[in-house]
Amino acid sequence: VLIRGESGTGKELVAKAIHANSRRNNKNFVPVNCAAIPDELLESELFGHMKGSFTGASQNKTGRIQYADGGTLFLDEIGDMKPNLQAKLLRVLQEKEFEPVGSLKPTPVDTRILAATHCDLEELVRKGTFREDLYYRLSVVPVEVPPLRDRLEDIELLMDRFIELYTAQRGRAPITFSPETISLLKRYEWRGNVRELENLVQHMSI
Repeated sequence: VLIRGESGTGKELVAKAIHANSRRNNKNFVPVNCAAIPDELLESELFGHMKGSFTGASQNKTGRIQYADGGTLFLDEIGDMKPNLQAKLLRVLQEKEFEPVGSLKPTPVDTRILAATHCDLEELVRKGTFREDLYYRLSVVPVEVPPLRDRLEDIELLMDRFIELYTAQRGRAPITFSPETISLLKRYEWRGNVRELENLVQHMSI
C-alpha cells in the first residue's frame, strides 16, 4: 500500500488503521522515517547487522524488517530512500528475504510493507532517483489522503478528539470553541494540515 498526501495529513494514522484492521494486528507495527535516519545508519536500522560487520558493530542487531516479521513495516517518506537501499528493499518485496549487513546468508521474512510519501514519486522515477520497478511494487494499492482544506467537515470531529486528548485525559476541564470560531477555522488554509490543527488545540488547552 502506498499512502500519499501532504505533510501533516495523517498518513501514519492511515497505516496504523490498515494494520489494526488486518489479520496481522497481533504482530508488530514498526514505523521507520526514512528522512529522519542518516543514510549511513538506515541500512543497519532496516536490515540489521552482524557482529564485526563494521567499526562499532560489537554485537548482532535485529533490523526493523525482521522485527516486523508477521506484522507491518511502515516506511514513511519513502521518496528520500537512496538508490542502493531501494534495490535491497525491492528484493525483500520480490523474494521475501533479506541479508543483514555483514551476512552472506539470506533470512526469510513475511513482512507487509506500507509506504508513505509527500513527494511526486512519478517525477522522481522520471528523474532517475527512484526505481521504477520498486514504485510499481509499492503502489499496488494507492491511497490518497486529502489535505485538511479539502475535508473541512472533519475539523470539528478532529477538534473533539484533540480536546479530549489534551484536557479530559489530563484531568483538565474541557475547552469549547464557539460556532463563530469554528466558522473561521473552516475558512483557514491549514497548510500544516491535521498536525497544525492539533497544535492549535494543544496550545489553547495550555
